[in-house]
Amino acid sequence: MFQVKSFVFSPIHENTYVLYNESVDCIIIDPGCYFEEEKNELKDFLENKGLKPLFLLNTHCHLDHVFGNKFVAENYGLKLHLHELEQAVLAFAPASGLMWNMPFDNYVGEFVFLKEGDSIKLGNDELKVIEAPGHSPGHVCFYCEKQHFIIGGDVLFRGSIGRTDLPGGSFETLIKSIRTRLFVLPDETVVYNGHGEPTSTGEEKRHNPFLQ
Repeated sequence: MFQVKSFVFSPIHENTYVLYNESVDCIIIDPGCYFEEEKNELKDFLENKGLKPLFLLNTHCHLDHVFGNKFVAENYGLKLHLHELEQAVLAFAPASGLMWNMPFDNYVGEFVFLKEGDSIKLGNDELKVIEAPGHSPGHVCFYCEKQHFIIGGDVLFRGSIGRTDLPGGSFETLIKSIRTRLFVLPDETVVYNGHGEPTSTGEEKRHNPFLQ
């Protein structure tokens, strides 16, 4: 069974996730660690739990979700998994960082491309890839059907949705993604999002003002 550990990193307050289970292997999703103490916090957690990272995943590649890609990849010998359409977003991330006065070194290495329906397995547990564009062109979510949760990135928030005014964003596409990709999941599905507190698909169906 997956355990979900979250960290809030960088001045942008991004949620980084580590998923681990009895196999003592783990998955790192959207490492947003920017400062050295944040990188050490992530590293110390893994060491204290005796966890070996097997996968590095990005839901999407806006700067706050990729600050720590290089650190994780180099320390644990991992290739970055992302949707093919996020390559351009990733390439632009350092320039975006300079605009925010947050320079950083980008990931340099091979890519493993994700697409709808792909599976990521960790021991007996599994995440399914769900394509949910709109916030960014190749945004994906990672769904654990067995435990009724989804790592949703910046698609759906508690009482809100992802912004769509960045390059490649589309309000209409995002709303369609939420309705056809997330709201078809059981109402009890916990949404671990990229910023703020978790919510559920049922809660957002009933109360999210953008989706009424």
